[in-house]
Amino acid sequence: MKTSVLFGALTVAGLAAGTASAQTLADVQEAGVLDCGVATGLTGFASPNAAGEWEGFDVSFCRAVAAAVLDDPMAVNFVPTTGQTRFTALASGEVDLLARNTTWTFSRDVDLGFEFVGVNYYDGQGFMVPRELGVTSARDLDGATVCIQTGTTTELNLADYFRVNNISYEPVPVETNAEAQQQYLANACDVYTTDASGLAATRATFENPGDHVILPEIISKEPLGPLVRHGDNQWGDIARWTLNALIAAEELGVTSANVAELAEGTDNPEINRLLGTEGDLGAMFGLDSDWAQRAIAAVGNYGEIFEQNIGESTPIGLARGLNAQWTEGGLLYSPPFR
Repeated sequence: MKTSVLFGALTVAGLAAGTASAQTLADVQEAGVLDCGVATGLTGFASPNAAGEWEGFDVSFCRAVAAAVLDDPMAVNFVPTTGQTRFTALASGEVDLLARNTTWTFSRDVDLGFEFVGVNYYDGQGFMVPRELGVTSARDLDGATVCIQTGTTTELNLADYFRVNNISYEPVPVETNAEAQQQYLANACDVYTTDASGLAATRATFENPGDHVILPEIISKEPLGPLVRHGDNQWGDIARWTLNALIAAEELGVTSANVAELAEGTDNPEINRLLGTEGDLGAMFGLDSDWAQRAIAAVGNYGEIFEQNIGESTPIGLARGLNAQWTEGGLLYSPPFR
């Protein structure tokens, strides 16, 4: 992130955090709509379809929260944000929630006054180059021009990587993924660098995806996740446990297809508590007992969301990898519902 962006967002976020109060849930319910900050357009993660309806991996989380809170997954106002505008939009209250492939870092969590509610995609920064360049490693990029989005962690990661490997580069700053794609395809830069998932999503939109190679190096840890403002623990808990509900549902075998049947009661106490047929977890943060049922019914469990939007059967073709359940060798792990 550029210093000017950091301090600008820091000022706004500091003011917002100082005046925040536990009222986001009431405000959203009174308005009847969730304002959700998303990317300006990243295929598979957040983009409008031909009918103008937003869809994608991050979009599904926004809809899950709206289903839990408003009983209507379509009651979402999607607010496109760039790498530079996203934090101001959240801090100022323009959006209630940010679900925009955003990396959880110390400074964003602490200095900017935000609360990351979990990780919905474990990622890392990579590089994409035209196949015709014959490049097989990022270490072969000495002197390359590199398209890079401003206001992102990728700027510092890129500088660190090239410095450690004693190679030079020329940055080509861009503000959005669409601009990066345009510049890259116009040969204004030799390389495009961003999160590896973003590279796969971008490449899937090319006329000839096979003409472009994602290099093997992953040069950073990018735990991507939704975030809210500091100062409203109730709202943070709702967003956090909605994400956990989607993750736990996959582990427990609860899907959009069987959630209604399982909500009638099962022999598994964890499923019953998740779906509200035992206990009353929803009342603990101001919702009814069916909140998780509605979220899962609306968008499916985590695995369904992944496979439908970015999985191996989609043009993006991402394997689960680190984003598999902990029982399958991945990092996905929900705390208990009890």
